[in-house]
Amino acid sequence: MRRSLPFAAALAATAFLAAGCAASQTVPDAAPLADPEAWRATPPAPGEPPELVTPRFERFELPNGLQVLVSERHELPIVSVGVALRAGSAADPEGKEGLAQLTYQLLLEGAGKRDAVALDDAFADIGTSASVSVTEDGALVGTQVLTRNLEEAMSLLADIVQRPRLERASFELRKKQQLANLAAQVGNPRYLAGEAFAAAAFGAHHPYGRLGSGTPASVARLQVADAKRFYERAAGPKAAAIVFAGDITAERARELAQTSFGSWKGKAVAPQVPKAPEVAARARVVVVPKPGLSQTVIMMGRPAIAVGDPDEFDLNLASMVFGGTFGSRLNMNLREDKGYTYGARSYVDSRLGVGPIVASSAVRADVTGAAIAEFMKEMHDLDTRPISEDELEAAREGRIRSLPGSFETVGGLAYAAASLFWYDLPLDRFERLVEGYEAATPETVQAAARRYLDPSMMQIVLVGDPEIVSEQVGSMGLGPIVEYALDAAPAMRGKAGGK
Repeated sequence: MRRSLPFAAALAATAFLAAGCAASQTVPDAAPLADPEAWRATPPAPGEPPELVTPRFERFELPNGLQVLVSERHELPIVSVGVALRAGSAADPEGKEGLAQLTYQLLLEGAGKRDAVALDDAFADIGTSASVSVTEDGALVGTQVLTRNLEEAMSLLADIVQRPRLERASFELRKKQQLANLAAQVGNPRYLAGEAFAAAAFGAHHPYGRLGSGTPASVARLQVADAKRFYERAAGPKAAAIVFAGDITAERARELAQTSFGSWKGKAVAPQVPKAPEVAARARVVVVPKPGLSQTVIMMGRPAIAVGDPDEFDLNLASMVFGGTFGSRLNMNLREDKGYTYGARSYVDSRLGVGPIVASSAVRADVTGAAIAEFMKEMHDLDTRPISEDELEAAREGRIRSLPGSFETVGGLAYAAASLFWYDLPLDRFERLVEGYEAATPETVQAAARRYLDPSMMQIVLVGDPEIVSEQVGSMGLGPIVEYALDAAPAMRGKAGGK
C-alpha cells in the first residue's frame, strides 16, 4: 500500500530541500543603475488610432412615396427599426406648444385592436418595447428586436403609426403626465433659462421660439381633438420614412416595408422649413427672477446656422475652441482660473431651419456680473487672440474622434438614418463631416468666430436673484433688464433696474 507523508513532515522536507538549494547557489550583486529614473523621460508612444469607418446607408422609395433607409450591421442578430416623421415640435400651432410631444406619446396608448396594456404585452412577447423621441424638426417611433422577431415588430409598428386609437381617456392620462413633468421643471433654473432663451433669441412667434415640452399653460389648453388634427397633418407616406439598422439586408427591408406599409395612405406633407429669424444687436438683458437663488444661470447666444450651411464645420470648430471641451477657453477661465463655476460650455444646435449657438454656465450668485464680463472677454479675445494651430487641431480631433460614438449601437445607427431623412441630407453625410472638419483652417475658423461670436449680437438670459442681477449687471451697459413672464405665452415685460 502506498503511504503519503503527514502534512507537517512533507512541509519540513520541502523546507530542507529549499535551504540546500539556496546554500549551493551564489547570486551576483546587481549592477548599479546610472539613473534609475531615466526611463520616465520618454513616455510610451501611443498606439496607432483605429481606422475611422463611417456608416453606409441605402435609400429607396415605395410606390406610395414612403422612403426607406437601411444601414447594415451583421455582427449581432439585432435590428433597430422605426418610423421617422418630419413634423416635430416646431410644427406646434402657436398657443398649443407641447402638442407634438403629447400626440406622439399618445401613439403608445393603444393601436388597432389593442389597448395600451395589450400593446405593451405584444411588444413584451417579442422581448422588447416601443419608444418615441421628438425633436424640433421630427419624431421617431421605433423599437429594437432580435432579427427573428422583426416581422412581428413591423406589424405592431404599422398598427401604431397607421391605426392609432388616440382615445380621450388615454389623452387625458398623458396630458396629466406631461403637466406633472412641467410642474417639476418649473423649479429647474436651467429649464427656465432654456425657455426664456428660445423666446429671446428667436422671438415669441417663431417656431423655434418655444420649447417642445410646452408650458403648463399651453399644455393645459390642449384637447384630444388637437392631437387628432395634428397627427392627421403629420402622418402619411409622403412625410415619413422607415429606418432599419442592424442585421438586415436592403432586399429584406424592402419586403418588410412593402408588406406592412405599402398600402399606407394619407395626405400629410412635410411642414415648411421655419423662416430664418431676424438677427439683431442685443437690446436688453432678460432675467427670470428666482429670489434667494445661490447661483445664477447664464445663457447667451443667437440664431446661427442651419444643417448643411457652408459655415457649419468652421463654426462647430470655433465653438469647440471657445467652450466645447473641458480645456476650452471659456471653461478654463471660469472654472480653473476664476473658480466661478463647476463648468462652462458652448455648442452649436444647427436645425432644419436656422438653429442657435449657445454658451452657458451656472455661476455663484455673488460673481454674476464678473462672470458675464469674462464671457464677453473670451468672445472679444477670439478676435484679438486668434485661434492657434494647436487649438484647432485639438478641436478637430475631438469632433472627428467622437463621431463613432454616435454609431456604436444599432439604435444610434437608426437615429442617424432618421436625421438624414429629417434634414434631407445626402447618404454620405458622415463622410462629408469628416472631410469638412479636415479641410478647416485657422483662417476659416477664425472668420466663423468673428461672424457668429460677436458679443454685441449675443442675447443674454439670466435666471437668478433679481436684486443681485440688478445690482451687478444693471450698470454693465448691456441693455435694460427685462423680466420674463413665466407660465404664459412667450412674452416679456419691462422692469426697472437696468440702465
